Amino acid sequence: RGPGTAYNVPFAVRLDGPVDARAVRAAVEDLVARHEVLRTVFAEADGEPYQRILAPGEAEVPFTVREAAPEALADAVEATIAEPLGLEDELPLRVTLFGTSDDEHVLVVLLHHIATDEWSTGPLLTDLDTAYTARLAGRAPAFPALPVQYADYALWQRALLGDAADASSLAARQSAFWRDALAGL
Repeated sequence: RGPGTAYNVPFAVRLDGPVDARAVRAAVEDLVARHEVLRTVFAEADGEPYQRILAPGEAEVPFTVREAAPEALADAVEATIAEPLGLEDELPLRVTLFGTSDDEHVLVVLLHHIATDEWSTGPLLTDLDTAYTARLAGRAPAFPALPVQYADYALWQRALLGDAADASSLAARQSAFWRDALAGL
């Protein structure tokens, strides 16, 4: 409940050589435009959670460029990944580009677990790399169309599991199992 760091999924990439921060920002914006889950806010109304997928231009992408002395970089990265993501009013993503010199940078991507898992980080990094390469060449990335978005998966899962309010549904049975299994912990 509420913002915390337990569900932060951080990763950092060391970038050797010159880095074009504007191209990185544009690549992150491309990534957010491509993946609906990265531009979804998770709010609550009358005690019920809901998702709101923002239009690509509507989502303000949290991207920051910071300088850090090499000896202070680890602390700066730790402080960055220790900041909670507030899902009700911000995207489940925050990106910081740290520069320690003109030729040494660290890109820190912080995602909320609601929007990613271990398997998803590989494709996300691939898309980010594709977008950055395109932006360096002065063009938009030519991504292949995604066959499904997260919302499609969520609808499929809901159809498979059924309504949790229906005691005979798989969702209700699984919820009951876990309530019993975790009772008293």
